[in-house]
Amino acid sequence: MSTLYRGGSFTTWGDEPVTALVVQDGRVVHHGEAATDEVVELAGRAVVPGFVDSHTHLVFGGDRTEEFEARLSGSPYAAGGIRSTVAATRETDDDSLLRRALHLAAEARRSGTTTLETKSGYGLTVRDERRSLRVARLVTPHTTFLGAHVPDEPGYVDLVAGEMLEACAPLATAIDAFCETGAFDVDECRTVLLAGQAAGLDVHVHANQLGPGPGVQLAAELGALSADHCTHLSDGDVAALRDAEVVATLVPVAEFSTRSPYAPARRLLDAGVTVALATDCNPGTSFTTSMPFVIALACRELGMSPLEAVFAATAGGAAALGLEDVGHLNVGARADFVVLEAPSPTWLAYRPGVDLVHRVVKDGA
Repeated sequence: MSTLYRGGSFTTWGDEPVTALVVQDGRVVHHGEAATDEVVELAGRAVVPGFVDSHTHLVFGGDRTEEFEARLSGSPYAAGGIRSTVAATRETDDDSLLRRALHLAAEARRSGTTTLETKSGYGLTVRDERRSLRVARLVTPHTTFLGAHVPDEPGYVDLVAGEMLEACAPLATAIDAFCETGAFDVDECRTVLLAGQAAGLDVHVHANQLGPGPGVQLAAELGALSADHCTHLSDGDVAALRDAEVVATLVPVAEFSTRSPYAPARRLLDAGVTVALATDCNPGTSFTTSMPFVIALACRELGMSPLEAVFAATAGGAAALGLEDVGHLNVGARADFVVLEAPSPTWLAYRPGVDLVHRVVKDGA
C-alpha cells in the first residue's frame, strides 16, 4: 500500500523543495504528487524527520529525586549519584526494568522520537550489565555497552575490557566510556574502548562534561562516532572533532538540570563540526524524553537557529549513530517523520513546552 502526504511544509534536508511525498513499504519512495492507494491531507502543517535521540540511559531502577532537590538548594553535581542508581538497578528485576524502559520509549515516541539509542551502565557487574543490555535490546536495536561508567572495584578496568565486554558485546552495537575526573582516566578509557573496537563495536565517549579533559581528543584519536557532552572545549578540541569528523553530541537538559555551563554549540557549528542534540534521559541529571524541549533549549541557550537545532536533532543524531537512512526524508529513507500542529519547525522553539505533535509516523505507520 502506498500513501501520499501533501499540503504541508516539508523539511527533508534534501537539495530541492518538496511539496508532497509518497510512502510505500515503510520507505519514502517519491517526492511530489503521484497516484497512490491513500492520500493524507496535512492542511498546512509542518513535517520534519523523526527525531533521532542518540544518547539515553533508559534502563535503571529507582530515582534520584533527593539529589535533584539538593541541587535546587545549591549542591553541585559531581557524578556521585550514579552509584545510588547502580544500587537500585541491581535490586530491580528484569520485568520492572523493561516496563520502565518501554514506558520512557513510548513517551519519547509520542513527542516525535522515532529512533533512539540507550546504554547500560547502571549494573557494573557482568550479570547486571548483561541483563541491562538484554532489556535494552527489547526497547531499541541501538544499544551501547557502558560498563566504564564509574569505577566499582580494584581491577575494574580489566573486568570491563575482558569478561564483561565478552558477555555484553553480543547485545550491543557500540561501546562508551566516561572519561572524566572521578570516573576513568584517558588510559583506562583507551583500554576499554580499544577492546570494544576489536570486538566490532562502534565507539562513543562521554567527554569533557565536568571540566576540561582528554576525552574529546581520545574520541578523535579513536575515530569515534561521537563525543558526548562536550561542555568544556579548547580550540584544539574543536579542531580535533572537525578534523576527525567526530560528531559532537550536546545534551543541554543535563546542563539545565545541573546549572552547569552550556556546551559551545556556536563555536562548534562555526568551525564545521557536525552537532547532534540528545536528551541524555537518565534519572539523575536529565530526566526527560522530550526532543522538542531539547530543541527549544538549544535555541534559547546554545545559540542555535531553529533549523540548526532541528537538523542536529534529526540528521545530526543519525550521524552520531552511524545511520544513513534516518534523520532525513530523501527518497530511500525510512518513512519516519513528525507532523507538527504548526506551520514551520521554528514553532518547536517559538512555543516551548507545548505539545505540537499532530502525528508521528514510524516506518510508514
